[in-house]
Amino acid sequence: LRPRCGAPRSCPPGLLALMAPGLALMATFSLPSQAGDRRALPVEKPPGVKGRTLILLDVNTKSPVRIISENFLSLQLDPSIIHDGWLDFLSSRRLVTLARGLAPAFLRFAGKRTDFLQFHNVKNPAKSRGGPGPDYYLKNYEDDIVRSDIALDKQKGCKIAQHPDIMLELQREKAAQMHLVLLKEQFSNTYSNLTLTARSLDKLYNFADCSGLHLIFALNALRRNPNNSWNSSNALSLLKYSASKKYNISWELGNEPNNYRTLIGRSVNGSQLGKDYIQLRSLLQLIRTYSRANLYGPNIGRPRKNVITLLEGLMPFVAGRLALWLPDVQQLPGHTGGLGTWSSVLWLNTLGLLASQGIDVVVRHSFLDHGHNHLVDQNFNPLPDYWLSLLYKRLIGPKVLAIHVAGLQRKPRPGRVIRDKLRIYAHCTSYHNHNYVRGSITLYIINLHRSRKKIKLAGTLRDKIVHQYLLQPYGKDGLHSKLVQLNGQPLAMVDDGTLPELKPRPLRAGRTLVIPPLTMSFYVVKNVNALACRYR
Repeated sequence: LRPRCGAPRSCPPGLLALMAPGLALMATFSLPSQAGDRRALPVEKPPGVKGRTLILLDVNTKSPVRIISENFLSLQLDPSIIHDGWLDFLSSRRLVTLARGLAPAFLRFAGKRTDFLQFHNVKNPAKSRGGPGPDYYLKNYEDDIVRSDIALDKQKGCKIAQHPDIMLELQREKAAQMHLVLLKEQFSNTYSNLTLTARSLDKLYNFADCSGLHLIFALNALRRNPNNSWNSSNALSLLKYSASKKYNISWELGNEPNNYRTLIGRSVNGSQLGKDYIQLRSLLQLIRTYSRANLYGPNIGRPRKNVITLLEGLMPFVAGRLALWLPDVQQLPGHTGGLGTWSSVLWLNTLGLLASQGIDVVVRHSFLDHGHNHLVDQNFNPLPDYWLSLLYKRLIGPKVLAIHVAGLQRKPRPGRVIRDKLRIYAHCTSYHNHNYVRGSITLYIINLHRSRKKIKLAGTLRDKIVHQYLLQPYGKDGLHSKLVQLNGQPLAMVDDGTLPELKPRPLRAGRTLVIPPLTMSFYVVKNVNALACRYR
């Protein structure tokens, strides 16, 4: 059965979906760190015949091959932001503006520290003990953070803060110190407990709500009774508090239960996990606010033999109790990446691959300051992957179209497949973009060659006006640059509350598309009147 997910096709993808009244697994994406990995970028010999090859491109505009969620590109925040203090700064106007740019999307609050998270329903534990907070400067600016949260965003009535520079400097010092602690925990695979206060939960929800993101909160699944059943007492306290505030939240239980043996020395098998989800479903049904809330999971990493066994044990138990959705097991393709525009090439290709495979939602780990994979840095500046994600959100709709390509290689040459280095994907243009009428389509193309490629639009795309959005590195660092340019203009925020206008370069009707080497580009083909794209 297809799970009931509220809005049409809003369900995240994965191996299993249990939502109201069942659940769903989503695909998470994280680029590996580049530390110690300085692999060479693709190098190609002089183009020769291949460089002169004209590629003919057409798109099947009659019907989509896949339809993904409008929340396809979604975000994740790691609970480590409680440890390093960044959660207190989620009310920053700049961060909220950046997050709003990527809406609609899910905001998944989860990660390895999910199962060490404890909720305490007190506003400020340090003050309730009668002493200052654990950090030497908390007493100096904690109240300032609270007061700054009172500033209201006129558009939505959200709590938006303008934090003084000195507060951000102190926070970056704290985060740098805590980063060493977090790395030590990661390498030793032993994690300390985290305390989430009511005030912190308020700030997390305020950020999601103000940004137009739907919060998915992963509950601690490692609180276990002597018989290994889930101890739900702390989760119930969190649920009751959230319901009292009327927070619109979806829920998840645990993070990567297939790795529990390495974390706590004992495993949770599939049937026990099924019982845990049934227990959580029962708790939600007891609370009016969440009686029909979506329940996602289990989040599974590395779908190999032990994971398949876990899921097989889970499925027989929940069958007949919860609505099930079991698409094919999908494994994210491996990547090497890191900072700079080069990681954006990998990110865009991953989005294209997973959309074409019918994955509904890809959750990007992480929005802010986690490892080398974040979209926004500690200075609240957007990195190349953010700008790519923003452009994707503005131009790409949920309907995936089939492409037809000819002329990729004039003469077959073993071992030299141009197709692998030129990636082309097509979607209906986003319905939310009012600059384009329905029926327009958007191509996105990755050229991994060190030579330019020429593409001639054919068939239904012939002789149409095209808007080009060409993303290239900006600055002397090339593909390792943290800055990008759009059609030759560097991308930067106008101010803390304003994103730049993403201006296209109009191309005359019938013009051949010239794709520069090692670049990413979006092309909106206007007024195609594609049957697949006329209606939602």
